[in-house]
Amino acid sequence: MSDQTRETARKVIVVTGASSGIGEAAALRLSAEGHHVVLGARREDRLDALVRRIRDSGGSADHRRLDVTDPASVRAVVDGTVRDRGRLDALVNNAGVMPLSRMDALLVDEWHRMIDVNVKGLLHGVAAALPHFQRQGSGHLVTIASVGAHEVVPTSAVYSGTKFAAWAITEGLRLELDPGIRVTTVSPGVVESELADHITDPTAREAMRTYRRNALPADAVARAISFALDQPADVDVNELIVRPAAQR
Repeated sequence: MSDQTRETARKVIVVTGASSGIGEAAALRLSAEGHHVVLGARREDRLDALVRRIRDSGGSADHRRLDVTDPASVRAVVDGTVRDRGRLDALVNNAGVMPLSRMDALLVDEWHRMIDVNVKGLLHGVAAALPHFQRQGSGHLVTIASVGAHEVVPTSAVYSGTKFAAWAITEGLRLELDPGIRVTTVSPGVVESELADHITDPTAREAMRTYRRNALPADAVARAISFALDQPADVDVNELIVRPAAQR
């Protein structure tokens, strides 16, 4: 068996935020490629429907309720996956929220929510998966950041701050970890998803309607995730920025 064949053989992959958007698309694509996916999110009804869809198509999947803001919940999903499947090959840290607003709107609770999900949720995933990867001597951490990690626009200050933090944390991991554990940041541009539906600030909501006129299907980002995961063991795709051709 070639190195490439070994690396693209069936993997056990946990995907957070899998009930919609990029997480759902990643689950569908990765399972269609022969991997076993473990889907984590709070909306278990959606996860159950997605697992049935995957299994009906011949794929392999199961789901667990997951709240990334709760470190015990994240550990339970990761440890349970290793217990049931014998290993964990990749963790796709996808769960995120994006309630954009101007700073002077003072939506402090929404600021805290973004920090809890986008930053602390990522850290909880790292803390849960890393001991297993170090024990195995292999594994792949994938962070779904955003072009917001690379640019700030009015209403995105806190969101961009959390995504820059996600980028920085993931880059720090890449520099610190042994070569057997690979690390990738995927930064999507405008993507068809529910993220903008949760914007409560009217100024940001109106601006987002215009901004989202050109949006990628979520599967475009799923393809980027698949590309990074499918590389040979001696190749680490560190960062991918994926945006609509019309987005500047």
